[in-house]
Amino acid sequence: MTSLADARDDDERAAALEEGRLLFCRPCNFFYAAQALDHLPDPGLPEVAFCGRSNVGKSSITNALTGQNSLARVSHTPGRTKQLNFFNLGDRLVLVDMPGYGYAKAAKSVKEDWQGLMFNFLRGRPTLRRVILLLDARIETKASDHAAMKLLTEAAVTFQIVLTKADDVKPGPLAKREAEAAALVKKYTAAHPMVITTSSETGFGIPELRAELAALAIPAEEVPEG
Repeated sequence: MTSLADARDDDERAAALEEGRLLFCRPCNFFYAAQALDHLPDPGLPEVAFCGRSNVGKSSITNALTGQNSLARVSHTPGRTKQLNFFNLGDRLVLVDMPGYGYAKAAKSVKEDWQGLMFNFLRGRPTLRRVILLLDARIETKASDHAAMKLLTEAAVTFQIVLTKADDVKPGPLAKREAEAAALVKKYTAAHPMVITTSSETGFGIPELRAELAALAIPAEEVPEG
């Protein structure tokens, strides 16, 4: 399946966007939560994990992608989520919500939080296809974000930068933030080349992100009946 990043013309781009739309029309349901490495669900479907600093908008973007306003609970308490939450998307892809990091405003907190369950999950999960690293479009990249990118690179896990909350940024500063993200892609070897700018409020960039995720899912014709 052609990803949006690999689309060579308008027809392939349109086809990728349609694949994304169809995938996220399917039911998406929470099915598992893990607080320890030996409590993870058995590997099965391809998995995409979402991570980022606390309050970057992980729950909001999951809800926007699936069109389910209450699928992922939006917390106003930074650092509240302390477990891996697994969501089955139409028996084609699993979305994994990872705990937020960086609330202590120190890169050291990332290593402390992600050692053990987080780092070992990233390094050893055979079905993990990509990590979506969410960065707030309104602010500069923090030390904790750089630490997370370093850990992802050390774990040899491909990560894709997705900017959030773009509706709250004026065009000039947003363009500067996008350029900064593009520079980060070149700095970290595990970074996917395509940066996607999104807004959960307006839906901007959501079709493009759906298309990228659809390219990682198993084909619809391979989903078992019943």
